[in-house]
Amino acid sequence: MSDRIFIRDLALRCIIGIYPDERREKQDVIINVVLAGDLATAAQSDQIEDTINYKTIKKQIVKLVEASDFNLIETMAGRILDICLTDPKVEQATVTIDKPGALRFARSVAVELSRRRAAAG
Repeated sequence: MSDRIFIRDLALRCIIGIYPDERREKQDVIINVVLAGDLATAAQSDQIEDTINYKTIKKQIVKLVEASDFNLIETMAGRILDICLTDPKVEQATVTIDKPGALRFARSVAVELSRRRAAAG
């Protein structure tokens, strides 16, 4: 699938991590999402109903992350993928989450998960 929508550098704060000091204060996470689907109809019609509504998906991601207290960024990425794939126009999604400052001497640690919608039938 070559048609994609990108949500880039969504900066949020949440409780994330396994160590006690990570569980006390909200930390920054940077989320990038790639939503793949057929956007040809939207390109012709110029109608929101014919495309992936990335604003709705972003709002759901913000709600999930800001209220979360996951131990692992892998789990958070999986839950974000679940949100993305609830939109029937999303055929595949990729989520990358950066956790700045997770390792000393490293700008960030990141995890990337990608899932394709299960085939019907």
